[in-house]
Amino acid sequence: MDSQKIEGLWVHLHWLSVLAEQGSYTAAAARLGVSKAAMSQRIAELERAAGISLVQRTTRSVRLTEAGQRLVEDTRGHYEQIASSFSSVRELAGVARGLIRVTAPVAFARQQVVPELPAFLRANPEVRVQLEVSDRLASLATEGFDLAIRHSAEAPDSHVAWKLCQTQSTIVATRAYLRKRGTPVAPEDLAAHDCLFYPRPTGGGMWSFERRTARKTGGAPVTLPVNGPFSANNSETLRDAALDDMGIALLPDFTAQAAVRAGKLVVVLPEWRVTGAFAEQLYVLRPYASHVPRAVSLFVSYLRERFAGGFPL
Repeated sequence: MDSQKIEGLWVHLHWLSVLAEQGSYTAAAARLGVSKAAMSQRIAELERAAGISLVQRTTRSVRLTEAGQRLVEDTRGHYEQIASSFSSVRELAGVARGLIRVTAPVAFARQQVVPELPAFLRANPEVRVQLEVSDRLASLATEGFDLAIRHSAEAPDSHVAWKLCQTQSTIVATRAYLRKRGTPVAPEDLAAHDCLFYPRPTGGGMWSFERRTARKTGGAPVTLPVNGPFSANNSETLRDAALDDMGIALLPDFTAQAAVRAGKLVVVLPEWRVTGAFAEQLYVLRPYASHVPRAVSLFVSYLRERFAGGFPL
C-alpha cells in the first residue's frame, strides 16, 4: 500500500487504539464523540485495508487480535506525541479550552464541587467540564479521566497529587431530636440514642472518639458500638435522615457544613473528636503526563483555592 493510502488511515488507527482502551464499540464511540455505527465502519475499513482481522467481537466485549494489538502498540506513542504537541501549540494563544473529565465521590461532588463549577466556567468560557459522580474508584488512565478527587488517608504515588484540604468527621442531630431524646454529654450516652451510621457486616456500627485535649492530657480513646433505625453507605443520605429527626448521624464535615451553618443541624459532643470514621484528607489527582493542558492546570488551581480552608462548621 502506498504512503498516500496509509496516511488516509491515520484516523482509523487512532480509533482502533481508543477501541482497545475502552473495550467496547459503545464506550469507544462515546469517548470519541461519534456514533457507534461510524466507529464500526471505520474499523471495518481498516480491516479491509490491512487484509486481516483486527478485532474479535463477542456478545459482551471486544478484544483485539494479535495483529490489531500490534498495530495499537506500534502507533500509540506517536498519537500521544501528536496530541501533546497540538495541545501545546493551541495553548500558545493563552486561552484555556477543551474538555476536562473529572471523577469525584458522590457526596463531595454534589455538595461541594457542583456549586463551585459555574464561577469557573464563566471565567473560562471555552472550557467544558464532564463530571462523573461516583464512589467507584475509576482508573484515570484506562477510562480517560483528566482528574480525580479522592477522600483518602494518603495520596497514591501512582499519580500526581495535590492536597485540597484537611477534613474531619462530626456527629450531628436536629434540635428537635435532642429536645425529645436528650443531649449526650459523653460518648457512652450514645447507647441510649438512635444513631445513623455506615453499615458493617455485623449490622451495627462502631464509633471511636478521643477528647480534643487528649494529646495534652494523655486521655485514652473511647470506642463503642452504636445502633439505630437506619444505616446507609452514603453520607448525604445519612444527613437527610438526621434532618428528618431520625437520630444522631456521623458525617464528614463537608456533608454536614451547610446544614450546621444554616442551623438545621447542631454538632453533638463538641469536646470529643471522632476518629477512624472517614479519611482526613482530600486530594485531586491526575495521571503522569509530559504535557498538562492549560484548562486542567487552571481547574486544579481553582479547586485548591476554593477548598484550601476546609469546611469549618
